[in-house]
Amino acid sequence: MLYLYLDESGDMGFDFISKKPSRYFTITILAVKGFSQNRQLINSVKKTLRRKFKGIDKELKGAKTTIEVKKYFYKQCENLQFKIYALSLNKKRVFHNLTHSKERLYNFVARNVIDQIPVEKNEDRIYFYVDKSKSRREIEYFNNYIYSHLKGRIDPEIKIEVYHRTSNEIPGIQAVDLFSWGIFRKHEIKDFEWFDIFKKKVGFDKEYLPQKK
Repeated sequence: MLYLYLDESGDMGFDFISKKPSRYFTITILAVKGFSQNRQLINSVKKTLRRKFKGIDKELKGAKTTIEVKKYFYKQCENLQFKIYALSLNKKRVFHNLTHSKERLYNFVARNVIDQIPVEKNEDRIYFYVDKSKSRREIEYFNNYIYSHLKGRIDPEIKIEVYHRTSNEIPGIQAVDLFSWGIFRKHEIKDFEWFDIFKKKVGFDKEYLPQKK
């Protein structure tokens, strides 16, 4: 089984004149193979929350969690077999006509991240968890788009299940949120502090510039 967790950092704003959006928008996927490895990743999140936070409503967030807690979390899962794949969209280099189709642009970037993951090596089933932020129509469009793309790369017998869940429901989304923030900060403001700690787990990380067609 292959478990994929997707989250993003930054925003999809393109008005650099009257507003102050992020310069980059990062989509990150955490890929974990095998039930046991996935369970240990989930336990790493739960253990960190249990040991480092008091209260029942806490969760790991890249933008809010201290570097000390991030380091503690990574120590819990450092020896697990997982990889991180990411693309950071340089929004100032995006062609103007693409800025009016944010949903399509988001899905296209996500698909290009998936392209870097060796899903062909999966033997049984793919579970794909996405941080829930889309409308029902957007979820349907995203699922169909990604499902069709994955089906073209894997054995027809392999089942794909896509779920849109909140991060407090799915600990794996909290994990990818932390890693995505580190990659985003590296591109956005050249902050390598957190990224350098987990960089050996990064299978792909590049700035993305859409090609004009």
